[in-house]
Amino acid sequence: MARKIIIDTDPGQDDAVAILLALASPELDVLGITCVAGNVPLPLTARNARIICELAGRRDVAVLAGCERPLVRPLVTAEHVHGKTGLDGIALPDPVMALTPGHAVDFLIETIRREPEGSVTLCPIGPLTNIATAFRQAPDIVGRLAEVVLMGGAYFAVGNITPAAEFNIYVDPEAADIVFGSGVPLVVMPLDVTHKALTTRARVEAFRALGTRVGHAVASWTDFFERFDMAKYGSDGAPLHDPCTIAYLLKPELFSGRHINVAIETKGAFTLGMTVADWWRVTGRTANAMFIGDIDAEGFYALLTERIGRL
Repeated sequence: MARKIIIDTDPGQDDAVAILLALASPELDVLGITCVAGNVPLPLTARNARIICELAGRRDVAVLAGCERPLVRPLVTAEHVHGKTGLDGIALPDPVMALTPGHAVDFLIETIRREPEGSVTLCPIGPLTNIATAFRQAPDIVGRLAEVVLMGGAYFAVGNITPAAEFNIYVDPEAADIVFGSGVPLVVMPLDVTHKALTTRARVEAFRALGTRVGHAVASWTDFFERFDMAKYGSDGAPLHDPCTIAYLLKPELFSGRHINVAIETKGAFTLGMTVADWWRVTGRTANAMFIGDIDAEGFYALLTERIGRL
């Protein structure tokens, strides 16, 4: 029986790879893709999600537009990383498929209420605005979810958009605070993990060597945003952040972490958006998240390459 998931996303090249990994994996039943403003503004994230579905040959997937700005703050975007479209690196045609009518938040609420209790997993790989809005409007859905597996935050790797904060959490810290405080079963893929899953020349060329349109697109996207991270961190490649969430659903044995308390900083002058992870369990606060700390990078890329090759 395939696991039912909804991907909440702001594509982004690494979001695109995560979506492709999910669509290539028969173990997962993608009930829909909900789009949020983040890496680029909402009109582009909603466009990009449809481009990705069409690249995968999956025009049947419901794609809905959601919140166009954070709960209380102006939108911060990341064109400096992802390019002006969010999917720079390869020219792909405009999408033919239409957006599914309605608002992403309504879709989340209705779908989680309709599906059997404990059967739906949410995979947020952008700012948490849509998820927090749904939780606030319909608190009953929190207890109906199997779990939330998200990409966001950092502790040992500190920040990538500020010295203290990771981008997805920083864009809407109030939304993150709602989700982390909701009591929902939570698995967190922070920068601590994703920075251990760096692309290498061999890993990128393995995508290209698949000889498929999708393999070529993944290699080209990776080439594009790899340049930014290599210049910033002096590393040999770039982290593929978002696919870690999907890989965890497929092969949790590739990952290890700790069940700890994670608090979201919403007031700090220097630390706004920080995920304060009680890794050493010194606060006495109740654990609210499985905070992943390590990954088998070779196993991760083997899985990714094999699945991308199916499309």
